[in-house]
Amino acid sequence: MKALVYTQPGELQLQERPQPPLQPGEVVLQIEAVGICGSDMHAWHGHDPRRQPGLVLGHEFAGRIVESAAPGFAAGTRWTGNPLITCGTCSYCVQGRNNLCANRSMVGMTRPGAYAEYMSIPAASLVAIPPAMPALTAALTEPAATAWHALNLSMRALVRPLHECSVLVIGGGAIGMFAALLLRRLGARRLCVTETNERRRASIERHVGCESADPRSAPPAEASHDFVIDAVGSKATRQDAFRAIRPGGVIMHVGLQDWASEIDMRKLTLAEITLLGTYTYTTADLRATVVALDDGLFGDLAWVEQRTLAEGPQAFVDLDRGASAAAKIVLVP
Repeated sequence: MKALVYTQPGELQLQERPQPPLQPGEVVLQIEAVGICGSDMHAWHGHDPRRQPGLVLGHEFAGRIVESAAPGFAAGTRWTGNPLITCGTCSYCVQGRNNLCANRSMVGMTRPGAYAEYMSIPAASLVAIPPAMPALTAALTEPAATAWHALNLSMRALVRPLHECSVLVIGGGAIGMFAALLLRRLGARRLCVTETNERRRASIERHVGCESADPRSAPPAEASHDFVIDAVGSKATRQDAFRAIRPGGVIMHVGLQDWASEIDMRKLTLAEITLLGTYTYTTADLRATVVALDDGLFGDLAWVEQRTLAEGPQAFVDLDRGASAAAKIVLVP
C-alpha cells in the first residue's frame, strides 16, 4: 500500500508499506479521507518527541472496513473513530471521560496512522457514520469534536448566557474555525476571531460571518471579552488571552503550540478568572459531532480544501508557509 511517511523534520515521503496485519479485536480500514492536524504539523517540524521519523502520521480519518476480527463490525461498513486507544477500565474510562484514560495510546503517534491507503485500529475505537455521509465531512469529526468538547466545558463555567457575552477566539485554524461556527449556532452575537494569516481572515469573515483581526497590528484590548478561546497555545496568544479577558471571565485553553510559558497568576486570582484546559474529546463528543456534521450544524464546509495523498508533502509546506486560505486540508488516498 501507499503511505505518507514522516522521514525527518520538514519531510514526508510517499512510500510503499505492507498492508497492516489484522489483529484480534481490530479491523483494517481502507482510508477514504484524512485531515492534516496541527499536531501533525508540530511533528513535521520535529517538535514532538513522541512522534519519531519513520512514522505514518494522521488521526482524523474516515474509512471502510475491508477486514474484521471483531464481531459486529462487518466488512463494507463505514466509520470514523476515536484515535485515542483507551483501556476502558481505568477510573476515567468508566466515568465516561476516556480522553483522560491513564493508559491511552494514539493512532498516528504510538501506532501507524491514517496517511495511508489502509490502517488498523481496535474496533472499540470506531464511531459509526451514516452510509451516505461524504468522506471529507466524516474526516472532520475529530477536529470538530475538539471544539465541541471545549465549548461544552466552557458553557458550564460561564456566569451569563453565551448570547450576552463578548467572545474572542484566538487562532483561525480548524479548531478556531469550528469553535467560531459552533459559537454562532449557539447564539454568540459579539464574536471576533484573531488570525495572522490574511487569507484565513477573509475565509473566517465569509464563512463564519463575524469580525476578524490581525493580532499583530490590532491586539485585543484590555478587559474586552467575557469568554476567550485560545486555539493556538503559544506564549503570545496566552498573553493576548489574559489581556483580553474581563474580571470574572472564562479562558478556555485548547492549543498546544508551546510546551510552557508564564501566565499572569496575580490577575487570575485578583480578577477571579476561570482558566480551563481541555484535551481532545470523549467518545460521546465524537458521536454527537457526527450527528451535528450530518445535520449541517457547521455549515457547508466550503472552507475545507481537498487534495490527494500524493499531494500531502506539498500541503504541509503550504500550511507552514501560510500559502493556503484553508483552515483544514483533507487528503484522499
